[in-house]
Amino acid sequence: MDDPRPTTQGAEPALVIRGLVKRFGDKVAVSGLDLDVPSGSFFGLVGPNGAGKTTTLSMATGLLRPDAGEIRLHGVDVWHDLVETKKLVGILSDGVRLFDRLSGIQLVTYAGLLGGLPREVVAERAADLLQLLDLESAGGTLVVDYSAGMTKKIALACALVHAPRLLVLDEPFESVDPVSAANIRDILDGFVSSGGTVIVSSHAMDLVQRMCDHVAVIAEGRVLASGTTDAVRDGSTLEDRFVELVGGRRSGGGPEWLRHS
Repeated sequence: MDDPRPTTQGAEPALVIRGLVKRFGDKVAVSGLDLDVPSGSFFGLVGPNGAGKTTTLSMATGLLRPDAGEIRLHGVDVWHDLVETKKLVGILSDGVRLFDRLSGIQLVTYAGLLGGLPREVVAERAADLLQLLDLESAGGTLVVDYSAGMTKKIALACALVHAPRLLVLDEPFESVDPVSAANIRDILDGFVSSGGTVIVSSHAMDLVQRMCDHVAVIAEGRVLASGTTDAVRDGSTLEDRFVELVGGRRSGGGPEWLRHS
């Protein structure tokens, strides 16, 4: 079944990557990667551990300088205009430390002020976001005392406060309870339906298949397949198609000593 959320036909892509390369010593993490993310899409980026997903997203959002290649975010050359890039993108990076000695409301306020917003606008938006993410009662609590799920939600609030055109989320549902995950998905669906673009990196194939209208499979720093989710999975489940593309599945039921019948 086709996804009911249409991408913006004929619009400039939200993200265009050409010939992206990144090395760490002798290791090539990203190897000549090309990728197009349509405007207005809910785009999933999947791949095995070490595939280059996080490295690619870090370069695409101005957090890590590439060794070679071109990245354009809504037409802006990322590494020639980092200030404009930061205005266009909101980032939730997996495992990145927050200023967790601030309270929740202080952290979102700080993020908004860093984005150049007037204080009165930041105050209004921070209050709206805490209500939207069911964090009102925890607004005065230090982030260091938040649960993993609450921390993920306050990080999402920081990514949204400056009203970006593109959201880049690395494992946004990890450690998040099912109710919070459903609420976050609703917020992201609303963001996309109002014209925004979301890129989500995740290992949860079923979630990506249900949530994303476009997907790219990355392995060894290259794109193996990219397009609409239905086209990439090609009549199979996304998980089976992923394993087929990436390889490495071991057949058999394990060693004899693990069998009890």
